[in-house]
Amino acid sequence: MSAVRFSGVSKNYGPVVALAGLDLDVAEGEFLSLLGPSGSGKSTTLGLLAGLIDADGGKIEIAGRDVTALPPEKRDLAMVFQNYALYPHLTVAENIAFPLEARKPKPDAAEIAKKVEAVAQSLGIGPLLARYPREISGGQQQRVALGRAMVRDPKVFLLDEPLSNLDARLRIRMRRDLKALHAQLGSTIVYVTHDQSEAMTLSSRIAIFNHGKLQQVAPPAEIYDRPANAFVANFVGDREMNFLDGKLTTQGGAPGFVFAGGVVPLIASAAAVAGNGALRLGIRAEAIEPTRDGGALRGSVILAELAGPDLFLTVRLGDGAEIVARADPRAFTAREGEAVSLALDPARIHLFDAETGIARHHGAA
Repeated sequence: MSAVRFSGVSKNYGPVVALAGLDLDVAEGEFLSLLGPSGSGKSTTLGLLAGLIDADGGKIEIAGRDVTALPPEKRDLAMVFQNYALYPHLTVAENIAFPLEARKPKPDAAEIAKKVEAVAQSLGIGPLLARYPREISGGQQQRVALGRAMVRDPKVFLLDEPLSNLDARLRIRMRRDLKALHAQLGSTIVYVTHDQSEAMTLSSRIAIFNHGKLQQVAPPAEIYDRPANAFVANFVGDREMNFLDGKLTTQGGAPGFVFAGGVVPLIASAAAVAGNGALRLGIRAEAIEPTRDGGALRGSVILAELAGPDLFLTVRLGDGAEIVARADPRAFTAREGEAVSLALDPARIHLFDAETGIARHHGAA
């Protein structure tokens, strides 16, 4: 049985389609991230699941029970918000205990204290129980918000960008803690984020949205290596994907991709792409090796960016197209204005339909 099921769920705001006929299953114990740009439908999906937004159509089920028309308090969910929403006049212990104190019938004080202590210890905030939110750090506040959700033993946790208010280094540490916590609890988590690094590192699967429509739902490695369309390919990754427009060709019996700036060799299986229509080649920076000579393409460096262990080179080809390649700065250096060759790894090239953006072929990854 799925922990959560959306069946044809839709939401409109006047002429604006916020969510269009969503069909999505979340497995029990899964960590599913809802990922997409602002206005893509991910927050609407979470709001519909939480009962904070009414659906215009379709059905939402939790553990096999239809909750579409139920209010939030009847859905057996716990939500952690972006701003944590802690009560400033309550101690950490009182904040965590609040859902139990509000329960009817209310558990006895000893049972509440025992649950609060157990949750606090599991989150590493046991020594902070007597403090107030203003007396603890942002990361500790985030743990308190998680503890307040955990103490209810909900069927599903809903997390709405809970790390976005933390600094970069603390976000990375909290990602590790969240992943460990999920492994410890085995709970179902639905997590909204616009940060694809968070989604890639935390999730069992990722559901990617754009313009109110689900684009792809799959494990992180599949999302990265076999994107369903050009939007997914471009959205996921530290940098935008490189795209070239052209069509298939054959050179010496082997398939290639021809565009205004030259010809790129492809792996043999690319020959199975049907038709001679317009295609869009996509390749990530890490699959392009800048060299002094011998590459399939040649151009001039217009920007060199040193980013720690990586050197990113933006190269302008003869036809004016620009491609970003990644190099190891200890093995290869180039300055702006220098001519370089680019060797594209045929096994990591993707082909998309130029009109629809739908993936037509993936390399051997």
